[in-house]
Amino acid sequence: MSEPLVVGRIGRPHGVRGEVTIDVRTDEPDTRFAAGTRIATDPGTAGPLTIERTRWHSGRLLVRFTGIGDRDAAEALRGTWLVVDPGDIPPSTDPDDFHDQELIGLSVVTADGTDVGEVADILHHGQDLLVVRGPAGEALVPFVAALVPEVDVPGGRLVIDPPPGLLDES
Repeated sequence: MSEPLVVGRIGRPHGVRGEVTIDVRTDEPDTRFAAGTRIATDPGTAGPLTIERTRWHSGRLLVRFTGIGDRDAAEALRGTWLVVDPGDIPPSTDPDDFHDQELIGLSVVTADGTDVGEVADILHHGQDLLVVRGPAGEALVPFVAALVPEVDVPGGRLVIDPPPGLLDES
């Protein structure tokens, strides 16, 4: 099996009946977290978990897992990663759609060919950010077409066109 793909992380309990908040890491939460879905965990000892029901509340996904019936049981799952086998995810037909594991490890160069480092991680906040580590340290690069004009997964590289100051150590 290849490296599992993270689709979410269990957050704090919500209420007293075992519901938890989910930090969603997938573009398809309604599919990934559908009732009856069995999902693997990291650490593996926490699961697999079966989704009993879900609901959206104030922009947050709330999930209740089968067998998790109170706040204490829900709290014990806090911080658990929810993962799937990448082979279970159909490839995207969108050429500009990438999974994190496809990007991590790609070498990063500027448009003029200067080596910057490699993609070490992707942060998913309001804007996806590439964590690029190299000889000059670590830089956060917004993952937008204007700054990342080329992603060549088969070639193992990503081209960035950083504005002045983006890669400065300060």
